[in-house]
Order: sequence, then C-alpha cells, then structure tokens
Amino acid sequence: MADKTSDDSSKLKTLLSILRKFIGVADIASVRFSLPAQLLEPTPNLEYWNYLDRPETFISIGDSDDPLGRMLAVLRFWFTKDLCNWEIEDAAPPILGVTTKAPQAKAESTSNKAVRLSYLTEQTSHHPPVSAFYIDCPAKGVSARGFDQLSAKFTGTSVRVTAGAHNLGIFVTVESRGNEEYQLTHPTAQLGGLLRGSPSVTITDSCYITCQQTRIKVILHYLEEGWLSKSQNKVLGVIYRYDHENDRRTRIKDVPEQDVLAKLEGCWQRQVYFTLAGSSEPHLLVDLDPLFPAPKIVPPESEQLSNESRRFWHGVTEAILEKRFAEATKLKQELEERQRERAAGRKTQNEDWKPRFFTGALTPLGKPELTEDGKEALRGLHEGNYRLQESISIGA
Repeated sequence: MADKTSDDSSKLKTLLSILRKFIGVADIASVRFSLPAQLLEPTPNLEYWNYLDRPETFISIGDSDDPLGRMLAVLRFWFTKDLCNWEIEDAAPPILGVTTKAPQAKAESTSNKAVRLSYLTEQTSHHPPVSAFYIDCPAKGVSARGFDQLSAKFTGTSVRVTAGAHNLGIFVTVESRGNEEYQLTHPTAQLGGLLRGSPSVTITDSCYITCQQTRIKVILHYLEEGWLSKSQNKVLGVIYRYDHENDRRTRIKDVPEQDVLAKLEGCWQRQVYFTLAGSSEPHLLVDLDPLFPAPKIVPPESEQLSNESRRFWHGVTEAILEKRFAEATKLKQELEERQRERAAGRKTQNEDWKPRFFTGALTPLGKPELTEDGKEALRGLHEGNYRLQESISIGA
C-alpha cells in the first residue's frame, strides 16, 4: 500500500509539472505533446468511454408505451453509462484511423431474453482529436451515434473539461417508436484537488436531453461543490413539455409549473429519484450502488485488424502493465512518429485522410454516418463474424 501511495504521489507531481506549462492555454487537448508512459492508463483511448457500462439500460429505452416512461428510461441509461473509476492517468493517445470493432455486449431485456448490441468506433481526426462511434441493437430497434471530442483547460488549481466543438452529444434513435431521436448533451467535468494531493472529479453546470417527436425535454443541473466542503455529487432535474421551435430555457427555475411532468433529485454516483407532477412521493429512478461495469465480448486479437486498438497498442499496454515505462514510452513514440510520417506522405501526395467506417472525419450535425464497410463491420459483430479485409490506408 505504501508503494502504491508513493507511486500515485510521484505521478501527481509529474502531472502537475506538465500541466503548469499549459496555464493560459485555451485548450490543452488541441496542443501536440506526448505524455510519459507512466501517466497512461493501459486502456486504448477509443475504449476508455463506450457508454455501455450497463447495456441493459440502453436496450430498454424503447420498452415503455408511454413517452414519459421512455424519457425516464433514457435517464437510466444516462446515469449508468459511465460507471468506471475516475483516474488521473490519460488513456493511450489518439492515432488516426485506429478503430475498436466492438466491444460487444449481451444484455438482458425486460423479457429476460438475452440480446446482442454492438459498438464500433474509429478515430476520424487527429487534430483536433475526434472519434466517431455507433452503437446498434437490431433486436430492440435502438441505436446511438455521435462524435467524442474533449476540450480541456488548466486554471492553475484544476482542469476544466468540456465537450469539444464537434461533440454535440449522444444521439439515440428508437426505431421501434417511429424513429424517435433523443439528443443527450454532456456537462462540464472538473478535476480538482491537485494541489492538496487528493485529485477528484466533479461534474458541474447543466446538460440537456431533448426529443422533438415527443416534445419532452430534460434539464439536469449538477450542483457545484464548495472548495472546502465534502463532495455531495448532487444533481437536480426537471422533465417538461417543450416547444422545439421556441424553447430557450436553460435553467430549472425558468420552467413553468404547468409544463412540468416530473422532477429529479439525488446523487449521481448513488441514487437518483423522480417525483411525478402533482405528487410529493419520490420514486427510485436508479440505484448505482450495486452496479458495476458489465464485461464486454471483444474479438480475439488474431481476428482483429492491424489498426484495431488492442492489437495496435498491444506492446505499449504490456509494457505499462509490467511497469517497463521506458520501453512503453519508446514504443509509444515510435507509433506516434510513424503517424507523423504517414501524414507527411499524404500531404506530399495531396491526399486527404478518409475514415474507413464513417463517411467523414466530422459532420456539422454531430451525427456520423456509416460507410458500407461500417455497416458490414456491424453486421459481422451481430453475427459473431469478426474478420474484415485489412484497411488500404491506415494512419500509422
């Protein structure tokens, strides 16, 4: 235990020494720099977030016949999608064209019948670092897509992390309900406690969930923690009927009482409750205490493409796990240099980078479209057939 405490303290000092160089920089995520391997989490960047820590909440979104019931199901998915532990390490850095085919997950639906959903993601842009993702469950008629991009700023005492310009949230489509679409935007996260030697992550500000078809909107407000007070991780919310064309409300207190369908309150790391309009009795929406991230089914390395994340980062990951950090750093730098060389070659040939599984690196609507290869990859995942032809063009 003493060795781990000393190791964590050393990592924190190293991280702080790096962060101090970026005071005043508007967006750390847009700056080209390489972290030493000892600060890296042995998880590839594309697998760090997949929004499927509890896949059963995702596949259940369209089950209710009641529009409010479906919005409550979306909220259960929202609060359970990221159950992973928050660490100060960064994930393995983004490499253009690297992809994760899956992870796959089997989940129990409300009918207790196991169904399969699949997850596909690809690094579509290196600067800015952006990846596209697609989640699909044909058996339940539910899918989701979006772009992942973070923007980060070091204030001198904490790191403030917001969604990047191309990250417009998670777009969930419920085909079984007339293609209802839900847009879920991301709140701001704050990594604090760095100077005290006890780093912790809090969520602040507000985020929104909207569905134009049902005309229902949610405002979630994550309460900001006091600098000296114990972290409460409180969240408040309101579900209400809205007019998509004219609604500009961003604060809970601005919602007229006659439009309210339900109110929310609780701790986003423990229990969240909802109270229906006209009632004073709270109902449990979700209890996170007994939950843990569900295991994923990942194609074996022998059936992965050479640029799939686990195979691509295999050497670096093994070296980190075995604490051979000098070797891990060297291997990581070799991969990054190879990416720079390929990028220079494309520039010389006047070639633009094109993702394989998605139609473009970025879209103004924040909703990536699958290419034919992307559709084929998802079909293979649903059928348990993981093999694909090697990519003609790769980023590194």
